[in-house]
Amino acid sequence: MKRLFVLPVMAAVLLLGGCLPSIGPDKEEVIQETEEQVEETVMIPDVQVKDTFYRTLLPLKKSASRGLVVSNIHTKYDIGEAEEGLLRLSAQHFDPKNYFFQEGQYIDKATASAWLARSSTNEAGLNPPEAKGEDAEESPIYLAHIIEQNYLTLTDDKKVRLSGVSIGLALNSVYYDKGGKETAISDAVLEKQGIAMADKIISRLRAKEGFQDIPIVIGLFKQEKRNAIVPGAYFATAFADKGKTSASGWKEVNERYVLFPIPADIDNYRDINTKFNSFKQDIDEYFPSFVNVIGKGFFKENQMESISIDIPIQFFGKSEVIGFTQFLTDKVKNYFPNIDVEVSITSVNGPEALIVKEAGSDEPFIHIYGY
Repeated sequence: MKRLFVLPVMAAVLLLGGCLPSIGPDKEEVIQETEEQVEETVMIPDVQVKDTFYRTLLPLKKSASRGLVVSNIHTKYDIGEAEEGLLRLSAQHFDPKNYFFQEGQYIDKATASAWLARSSTNEAGLNPPEAKGEDAEESPIYLAHIIEQNYLTLTDDKKVRLSGVSIGLALNSVYYDKGGKETAISDAVLEKQGIAMADKIISRLRAKEGFQDIPIVIGLFKQEKRNAIVPGAYFATAFADKGKTSASGWKEVNERYVLFPIPADIDNYRDINTKFNSFKQDIDEYFPSFVNVIGKGFFKENQMESISIDIPIQFFGKSEVIGFTQFLTDKVKNYFPNIDVEVSITSVNGPEALIVKEAGSDEPFIHIYGY
């Protein structure tokens, strides 16, 4: 439903009833105004799956720069983590209990493309200019993509308004030139370039109407190489408070994804690698004809917080799947008692079973597909 009343920019009035039909007790209808000052009906879900998850305004509004991420970020793993990691950084400033989530609506596709260009191609480009002369060495493209997230609040006077913005800058750890040459980019260079670009973006956002008093979270994301099977991670973050045209308080983000088993023992992951190999060995003894067991561990502050494990199998009988799942559930409880674990069992027919265990829980969730 759309109405043509004009409200203050980036505000919405809560409807208390009347002309709109009821949608049940699990959602709350509100009116949100677009940049064109056109009112649109949106809903706030009453259910929050976890305290750490934001409630998303419905219907879902797609990102204004949608489509660029697929062409600019190398892997599906980086695409997912660039968004999920920024959600974690945002939660440090925008409490999920009080803020609602919406995909970015203020950096549109044309603007994002201009900012991602080389400065020699577009005056708004944030990447270095093209090299001049036959012998000139080409500068890497540092900035691959810009992720925008919007955070809204319900105020005391029953209005929903934009109250926070998060910007993630996806940076290349490797630059691939037109001839296919690979150039590794050091962490120090990425940090320097990322901070400089972040300040320019904040300054440009402040120039937009209504953005002067919007807090802005900035995160620098290092994406992996094209053939990587684990995602990159955010390595630095800062905050620009109301009215500030640059970010301050830059700090390190100590997060990382690690693929298990690791080919050789690495000191930082020696213990968990040994545990994972023992877990894998138990599976070998139970049923040696499986294809492989791959784990992806998420580390924060050098401690593993979660691991997702993929196990492709060649079972055909449902009873065998059930038996194997029961066996795995017991092993998961024994080997990974204090971290979040997700085990996905698949075959050529698709998903077969799922085991999910939260840290400290003795009772995992188990689902056998089609049973």
